[in-house]
Amino acid sequence: MDYDELLPKEITVIIADDHELIRVGIKRLLSTEKRLKILAEAEDGMMAFELIRVYRPDVVLIDISMPRLNGIELAKMVKEQYPETIVLMLTAYEDYQNVEQALSVGADGYLSKNINPNFLVEAIYRAYLGERVFSKSILRVLDKPLAFGSETDTSNVSITKREAEILSYLALGKTSKEIAEILGLSVRTVQNHRANIMQKLGIQTAAALVRFAVIYTSQNRK
Repeated sequence: MDYDELLPKEITVIIADDHELIRVGIKRLLSTEKRLKILAEAEDGMMAFELIRVYRPDVVLIDISMPRLNGIELAKMVKEQYPETIVLMLTAYEDYQNVEQALSVGADGYLSKNINPNFLVEAIYRAYLGERVFSKSILRVLDKPLAFGSETDTSNVSITKREAEILSYLALGKTSKEIAEILGLSVRTVQNHRANIMQKLGIQTAAALVRFAVIYTSQNRK
């Protein structure tokens, strides 16, 4: 994709990871992209939040395992207080529980540290343009049924055209209000569609609905 006409000349980034070697590697990679400007780096969650408060970056890359404040807690605080900041989890944890928690607090993407370096740059650009991004290994995690079987078989569930539209926007991280504005519907109508989808699928949580939306959209993308 040609990003030149779609992106601003500068996208600001803060890196939050408790391993210096990882931070150095990320900085070295991102510094090759003239469009990306690294504002600061943090070795723990509290330091990261203070830097985000001061600098208000466009994007923050967050590890999950950090002292003082872990990545999930940090992501939650950032999305609550600075919702315009794009939060990308960049971590070695590739399990469903952490992915679901990240989605539930509003993370804009979840990336494995094993990704191709070039994909990190692409993921930042795609997230900036409004897409919720996942590395391939994380999509495989999302695609697996939960071990404890809390979700029903979805193979025979019928999804309507309108429900598919709503799922596509949920996969992008849009709220019910934003989806309502895009589709020209009332917020209540969108919420009713969400409730109907959850009932059809036997889904109990918003995070699980987002998980299904991501997989459904990726499988049905033309």
